[in-house]
Amino acid sequence: MATANDVAAYIVKRLGRTTTMQLQKLLYYSQGWHLAWDGVPLFDDRIEAWANGPVVYSVFDRHRGRFVVDEWPHGDPDTLTDSERETVDAILDGYGSFDARELVYRTHQEPPWRNARGDLPETARSNAEISLDDMAEYFSALDSRQPIGE
Repeated sequence: MATANDVAAYIVKRLGRTTTMQLQKLLYYSQGWHLAWDGVPLFDDRIEAWANGPVVYSVFDRHRGRFVVDEWPHGDPDTLTDSERETVDAILDGYGSFDARELVYRTHQEPPWRNARGDLPETARSNAEISLDDMAEYFSALDSRQPIGE
């Protein structure tokens, strides 16, 4: 199984320069859709429901204080299996053109992030974990005929 840093390395390798916030949301969507399509997590790293949307802390800890990244030496993109690459490729094709602001907006509308935060205001700090079960349920329930990102 890949780590979140391996997936981040793959995303940065494919996209090139990207904002750290966009990277975080693409990791979240990769995890959610992989749960829906393959029935197993893409990576074991915890995803937290921060004020600006989902954050994988193990990746955040590596880019803390940076706004953009154009390389990710903290993971190995070649460790992803064909199935894992297919998931991430589909996510990048579907969500990769959205800027960080649009991705934050989208994640704020979705039950996994909202459920993890409970009654907290959107701008309140939180490190509550987003449940893999909530992610699997939400992404599996989406109409698979709808293009990703629409």
